[in-house]
Amino acid sequence: MPMNTTTTLPISEARKKIFDIAEAVQKPGVHYTFTANGKPRAVMMSAGEFESLIETIEVMRDFPDLDKDIEDADVAFASGEYKKWTTLDDILKKEGYVIADKSKHKYGIRSSAQAK
Repeated sequence: MPMNTTTTLPISEARKKIFDIAEAVQKPGVHYTFTANGKPRAVMMSAGEFESLIETIEVMRDFPDLDKDIEDADVAFASGEYKKWTTLDDILKKEGYVIADKSKHKYGIRSSAQAK
């Protein structure tokens, strides 16, 4: 579990330490709040953590009942009900797409490529 460390600084002080702050926020859960006249004005976090936050918000918007959906899927899996569900392969076949027989493909390392 990432730590959740927040540091609050006036913008004028953050300006002097911007490179150190940019390095510090690379640690998971670390972000800085910058203030002006004692009021929060901006937040700095790593680009990766920002992207993750945006993706989480998008998922929550697209799937507002995700907890219930997961619970329903768990129940269907435990009961075997999911086996009756339509698969993507079923839909593609119905639409006329030819599905490759994946069972014919053998995957592995050729003997000539194996480590000696």
